[in-house]
Amino acid sequence: MSQDSSPPSRQQLRLQSIAWALGAGLTALVLGIPLGLEPALRAGGCGFFYGLLAFHLQRVDPDDSHLQAGLVGAVCGIHSLGLPPVTPWPGGEPLPAAVLSVAPTVMMGLIRAWLPLVGAALLLHLTRLLLPLGSLSARRP
Repeated sequence: MSQDSSPPSRQQLRLQSIAWALGAGLTALVLGIPLGLEPALRAGGCGFFYGLLAFHLQRVDPDDSHLQAGLVGAVCGIHSLGLPPVTPWPGGEPLPAAVLSVAPTVMMGLIRAWLPLVGAALLLHLTRLLLPLGSLSARRP
């Protein structure tokens, strides 16, 4: 296959953007199914938006891995804000004891919530490395 030196058309970019979004969303959804239907749907929705953002970030600055990792963290954080409380706050205990009693449950809940999104991000970027979709960094004048 020969690659054109011309930048991709707007239609090609739209299709690639949709493919990234659907790929990340479906991956997060599938990875979230063992956690239950509601967590899987939440992860799939967040994965979809992560895919959209990741595609456009890749076009703007494909070499900034710190920014890409920050994007995963930001989407995981936004996803966390929509989650119900993992465990009730123990009333009447001193603050350090209360934090120590809920911290393991909260961290495991967040890790379970983040795993589908992190997995989708890893799969998306691994796929991008193995199957380049043309020059994403080429911009139209």
